[in-house]
Amino acid sequence: MTKPAIRRPSHALSQGALLTAAIVAMPILAVLWIAIAGGDDSWRHVMTNVVPRATGRTMELLLLTGLVTAVVGIVTAWLVTTFDFPLRRLLSIVLVLPLAIPSYLAAYAFGEFFDFTGPLQSGYRALFGFETSRDYWFPDIRSMGGAVLVLSAVLYPYVYLACRSMFLMQGRAAADVARTLGAGPLKVFWRIQIPMARPAIMIGLTLVMMETLNDIGAVEFLGVNTLTFSVYSTWLNRGSLSGAAQIASVMFIVVALLILLERAARRSQRFSSNKTTAVVNDMVRPRLRGLRAAAAATFCALPVIPGFLVPVFVLGGFALRRIESYADPRLLDALFNSIIVSSAAALAAVTLGFLLSYAARSDSSPGTALAGRVASMGYGVPGTVLAIGVLIPLAGLDNAVDGFLRTHLGISTGLLLSGSGFAIVYACTVRFMTMAEGTLDAGFQKLSPHLDMAARTLGRNQNQTLRTVLLPNMRPAIMTAALLVFIETMKELSATILLRPFNFNTLATLVYEDASRAKIEDSSVAAMIIIAAGLIPVLLVSRSIDRQR
Repeated sequence: MTKPAIRRPSHALSQGALLTAAIVAMPILAVLWIAIAGGDDSWRHVMTNVVPRATGRTMELLLLTGLVTAVVGIVTAWLVTTFDFPLRRLLSIVLVLPLAIPSYLAAYAFGEFFDFTGPLQSGYRALFGFETSRDYWFPDIRSMGGAVLVLSAVLYPYVYLACRSMFLMQGRAAADVARTLGAGPLKVFWRIQIPMARPAIMIGLTLVMMETLNDIGAVEFLGVNTLTFSVYSTWLNRGSLSGAAQIASVMFIVVALLILLERAARRSQRFSSNKTTAVVNDMVRPRLRGLRAAAAATFCALPVIPGFLVPVFVLGGFALRRIESYADPRLLDALFNSIIVSSAAALAAVTLGFLLSYAARSDSSPGTALAGRVASMGYGVPGTVLAIGVLIPLAGLDNAVDGFLRTHLGISTGLLLSGSGFAIVYACTVRFMTMAEGTLDAGFQKLSPHLDMAARTLGRNQNQTLRTVLLPNMRPAIMTAALLVFIETMKELSATILLRPFNFNTLATLVYEDASRAKIEDSSVAAMIIIAAGLIPVLLVSRSIDRQR
């Protein structure tokens, strides 16, 4: 009698996990279906006139951004973990701050900072006595180089964090052993620490490239025609949904390669663990002095200037000069919409993510494992692609419901789902569910499976064990997952700009609209709210780093 009672919840969990996977897979399958249904003529036009150039620009941007973030992230992580120098502890924390700056805000701030009337060119003219722009040459921020600078400035912390953790766990102990055998710091770095950190480097670079591929606000503002912008332009400016879907299907190839790269890096990382290195934090770092100490501190401080200080300086300065806009109805409406949409996405992502992670803990069937893999695909899909895949099925469902009610009841419901913020919530839930599921799975990993068994031996069934034992212990992980999804949804632009209903703005789209009209200062308060919200998870990461040092 007890076996069915035990199996029934697990069977329900497996079905729930498969349903969650279907929710994630539906937008992706919809994009592929639209691309195929577009016809050969559309394919021929897209593949001849759009994809080659956009793919080339995208790959160039990915490779250059990856190269810059790799150099900055690896070297800064090596310096703060291997050596001791003035301000090392402070710098190890502030190096994470650029994560709080969305790439599109950084692009808008750099545009103002590098502008002819901006502080950089104004100071340059005053220093050398130039009067007009014809008297001197100055680099154009609206270029491929500018896009690489902006994206690298805010994305290098992904590589920095991954390498820093690896160096702390493994690199310092191995480095100390190598130094006792007579190897110098640079030789240890190239021969010992870099090979050991290679999986972490690849994971960090994969995240950088996925974020670069997803970006639309920065590349549009800086004039770089990537695949992501081509999807946006083909859909809205040229009115070709099938063409946009076909470009999006090409992007799936890039995303699939990045995911395979990240998975391969994770498999490699398993062979690098060393339980004997848990005491590395007690080891003494070699202390740098003189010019070496100054060079190390300067190199670690430099990335923070473009990645955090410049955007805060520019946008914060605008915000201080527009105190009256704090009561602007447009801002208040956008803030309210952002809170509602972000809260709904956080609730949905945490609920589905909890279902996935709990199913993986309770039921190790192949179906549950497959559901987890499918559900993890959402984060790798750019927001513009998700927007296409979300809008079409929802619009079809809306039309079907409206037609049925018109025929039988004479009632018109209109676009209940695709014409509301639900579409944004759906897209953000799919995109950020991996973040929620990963956080919750890490929380479950910290709970011994003996807790479940102990509760069952005391007479509690699976549901009672979940409610009275696991959920109270999982509360910190649940709150962290909800906070991360909430903030990422508030910052999201790529999907939101395509899915928002008429006259519906979030903070991100409000900033985008004003930037499109060259009125960035009008949305500076909204931009600073986004940055302030983004600082919350960054401060949590910094707190975790502080415990490791």
